[in-house]
Amino acid sequence: MSQTLLTRLDGGVMTITLNRPDVFNSFNQDMGRAFQKALDEAASNADVRCVVVTGEGRAFCAGQDLKEVTSQDSPGFKVIVEETYNRSIRRICAMEKPVIAAVNGVAAGAGANVALACDFVVAKSSAKFIQAFANIGLIPDSGGTYWLPRLVGMARAKALTMLGTPLSAAEAQSMGLIYKAVEDGAFEAEVEELSHTLASMPTRGLGLTKRALHAAQSNSLHDQLALELDLQFEAAETEDYREGVQAFLDKRKPTFVGR
Repeated sequence: MSQTLLTRLDGGVMTITLNRPDVFNSFNQDMGRAFQKALDEAASNADVRCVVVTGEGRAFCAGQDLKEVTSQDSPGFKVIVEETYNRSIRRICAMEKPVIAAVNGVAAGAGANVALACDFVVAKSSAKFIQAFANIGLIPDSGGTYWLPRLVGMARAKALTMLGTPLSAAEAQSMGLIYKAVEDGAFEAEVEELSHTLASMPTRGLGLTKRALHAAQSNSLHDQLALELDLQFEAAETEDYREGVQAFLDKRKPTFVGR
């Protein structure tokens, strides 16, 4: 694994740490490829039942490393956006396991939108979210124009993207942009508790729920009801469903195995 990224597996939780703190964990192609490799490993490893994405140092991710874009041998915007960001976002959304963005500091530009693609966003109170694209004449990418109107409505999405002003974690929580803002001193404990709770839950059922919720963004009610029927049948075939029902009948806490 590239040293631009670190991974750790503990108790069913894989933590992926963006590791370019000297440039606020901004992405270059090397880190993008390492990130996608780590996501692939998390998706395929049955021992991984929850994924946490976070940053080393003071920032979560400042988006794209502009030195790479402006270098003489730059592959150009089209290649960078597709190969570094679009491929990463698709992996996060397709992974049928819960993914937490543990936003430990500023999340700017594409870094903010990588966080928004995750299933849960938990942020330090001191963290900031910035749709910084307008500040350099660009448009939001990495799914920003997809998630923002759905999460906070068109009026707020336009303000966030066109003005490019920083948003505090508390403000992000209050408008429904993120799951939770946590005092800095309690941040690591909160992420650990949430990730290990999710890792102990019925992973297949959570993955199917994620698939259904994402499909609902474009499905008609008719199509969504049909999908729910199919996915419910699939969930009812899992070991965890059988364990959950038996535990309910036995009046005990279920022990899910993620299958």
